[in-house]
Amino acid sequence: MPSPAWERETLEKVLLASVTEQRRARRWGIFFKLFMLAYLGVALWLIAQPLSEQRNMGGKSHTAVVDVAGMIAAGEKANADTIIEGLRAAVEAAGTKGIILRMNTPGGSPVQSAYVYEEIRRIKKLKPDLPIYAVVADMCTSGGYYIASAADKIFVNQSSIVGSIGVIMDSFGFVDAINKLGIERRVMTAGEHKAILDPFSPVDPVAREHVQTVLNTIHQQFIEAVRQGRAGRLNENTPELYSGLVWTGAEGIKLGLVDELGDVRSVAEAVIGAKDVVNYTPEENLWDRVTNRIGTTFGHMLRGAVSAGLYPN
Repeated sequence: MPSPAWERETLEKVLLASVTEQRRARRWGIFFKLFMLAYLGVALWLIAQPLSEQRNMGGKSHTAVVDVAGMIAAGEKANADTIIEGLRAAVEAAGTKGIILRMNTPGGSPVQSAYVYEEIRRIKKLKPDLPIYAVVADMCTSGGYYIASAADKIFVNQSSIVGSIGVIMDSFGFVDAINKLGIERRVMTAGEHKAILDPFSPVDPVAREHVQTVLNTIHQQFIEAVRQGRAGRLNENTPELYSGLVWTGAEGIKLGLVDELGDVRSVAEAVIGAKDVVNYTPEENLWDRVTNRIGTTFGHMLRGAVSAGLYPN
């Protein structure tokens, strides 16, 4: 028969376990309430943030800014649809006195760049009195310069990198490597040149010539676009102008690739005459923003929960 002491000890253990479990449940409840509160707070902040910046202007004269940052390509942040959406929003907004394309890009897709280039030219025809300027930060080369050349003027820092008017298609060749390793290449195609860029096959001279013709055609389209956008300002006597070389901002001014030194603030104040700046670059959709940022928030809260002892050992 159990002793009274054993019964009392067992009862104390059961009660202690019950109290511990209640505390644990209460802490988890507090944790999830705080998490949901933070989730809702971030969601509301994300909804309000992109709207508040423009609404606060209330139609007041301002300089509109649209960012072209990073690689220009479909699926990237700097894609044609996003940039064009920002440009159209800036044009339609009450109080927009001028538009600045804030450029900081190594370039990218010639197709995406051409879409934006043509949109800028379309806007200039519809709104001839609305100035559109490109302001370069660190870099504006290749497809980025393609876009910038459509602007009324291009402003740079003396150390900015500009130019690279050229087209590239690169790959690797592993033919000798697989031969030395004794690897047999097996590839089947329908179409004589379907495997034109296969890095494990020897270069087909006919295919190489065809690809070079394609690149030359795109290059010529790029050159003509720059000549149209920069009409009367390019130093065409420079043999390397369209060779794919890059120059500093100071050198670019001498070559007629760009116009003057300046940054967003100075152009907004001194050139456009509206020092208040509003960024019209479209944000990613709300759901993506919430899920991406909530993941980070959750990670911070999880670490905080561990350090606070909410997880029992």
